[in-house]
Amino acid sequence: MKRVQDRVAIITGAAQGIGATYAKAMAKEGATVVIADLDDGESVASQIRAGGGEAINITTDVSDEASVAKLASDTVERFGRIDILVANAAIFGKLEAKPFTEITVDEWDNLMAVNVRGVFICAKAVISQMRKQKYGKIINIASGTLFKGTPLLLHYVTSKGAVMTMTRCLAREVGDDNICVNSLAPGLVMSENVLAQENFDDAAVDANTATRALKRRQVPEDLVGALLFLASPDSDFMTGQCVVIDGGSVNH
Repeated sequence: MKRVQDRVAIITGAAQGIGATYAKAMAKEGATVVIADLDDGESVASQIRAGGGEAINITTDVSDEASVAKLASDTVERFGRIDILVANAAIFGKLEAKPFTEITVDEWDNLMAVNVRGVFICAKAVISQMRKQKYGKIINIASGTLFKGTPLLLHYVTSKGAVMTMTRCLAREVGDDNICVNSLAPGLVMSENVLAQENFDDAAVDANTATRALKRRQVPEDLVGALLFLASPDSDFMTGQCVVIDGGSVNH
């Protein structure tokens, strides 16, 4: 049997990049996938349907409470349940690395609205349905950078530290409802946006790769196994944890 057969999974930020990889992997393992992104995710949904899976696209701004509430209600109306939330939407690939003294308050607030408030709003939106079901999996996407204190990305690294601590608190609050909340922390992944970003030239990527026990570049597919584990019944007695997938750069 497929690992998430007949589960309904909302994946934010899944119109492209790592999120699209998550969506396709979930569908391949039997989940009905809801792609929630400010960008148009219909191309990814169409690819999933063409491969025999079930997927829909719902345009969503994760920083806006009304938009996320509609995402949750539309999902329940269409499919009757919400089993999995992957809170993947975040600002990262297009960020300019800079000293923290050069980060403006507007840049800080805009990033936090997506990377932190968005995760909070999404959890709030799905939790009532998961409580009715007495089952659910929330997977928040953190980052290996929070364990390193990576410089020149203070706003981003701070936001991902908040995601990890939010995960721990949420796990305590919803455990009695048989809902598991965990975080997945990728290393530097060669996603579409990273490959297009000047911050991550060959020298920067090679320097990052050199810190790993497994010395190769990370690709989105490297995250799929851990994601499916956290989404499936295999992890039903695991909550409040942060799983780092970065080739062994971080040990914690």
